[in-house]
Amino acid sequence: MDLLIDGPTLSRRAAAATTTTTTITLVLAHGAGAPMDTDFMNAFAEGLAARGRRVVRFEFAYMAARRSGGSKTPPSRQPQLLAEWQAVLARLRQEDASLRLAIGGKSLGGRMASLIADDSGVAGLVCLGYPFHPPGRPENLRTEHLQALKTPTLILQGDRDPFGSRAEVRDYALSPAIQLHWIDDGDHSLTPRKRSGRDAAAAWAEGIAAVDRFLQDLS
Repeated sequence: MDLLIDGPTLSRRAAAATTTTTTITLVLAHGAGAPMDTDFMNAFAEGLAARGRRVVRFEFAYMAARRSGGSKTPPSRQPQLLAEWQAVLARLRQEDASLRLAIGGKSLGGRMASLIADDSGVAGLVCLGYPFHPPGRPENLRTEHLQALKTPTLILQGDRDPFGSRAEVRDYALSPAIQLHWIDDGDHSLTPRKRSGRDAAAAWAEGIAAVDRFLQDLS
């Protein structure tokens, strides 16, 4: 499994062990339909790296197969995705047993991370647009496990996200361990409309700063 790593290397981390920004490695998975190196994923990984954070990205096997010329298959079933998440964590811990990890990702990647967070011994969870329900099907909630989540969690959510808008999510019963940071006029990729007066870069910069503060608080 290929990993994309932004920010301090392990050797640089060892040399800078006294700094607060390098104490937690953030591991991110992609969304259901796009790979780990989209503009969105690049912006968050590179933006956090510029703040001294170490960010590791990986692709689920179904997406890696697409990259190597395979057919555009749908995401693997949940047990397979969770097993792949666990394999990534095991690999990183094998490389450096002292690592403190936070996990998360875009949409599907973040949702899968949320399902293993409490049992994985991670310091935190970061969801970049959580799919609370399928678009147009608000009755089909994916929130049951979020009610009892114990891992400190940050969810960045666009307030007009069709997978869970501000108006919808405010009525959900969510664990007190979850912080919600709303991006004004953001969609599922946190992107506002032109008429809002902001562009994607500005909205993503706000999100990057929120993630950085969250990781700082975990340190």
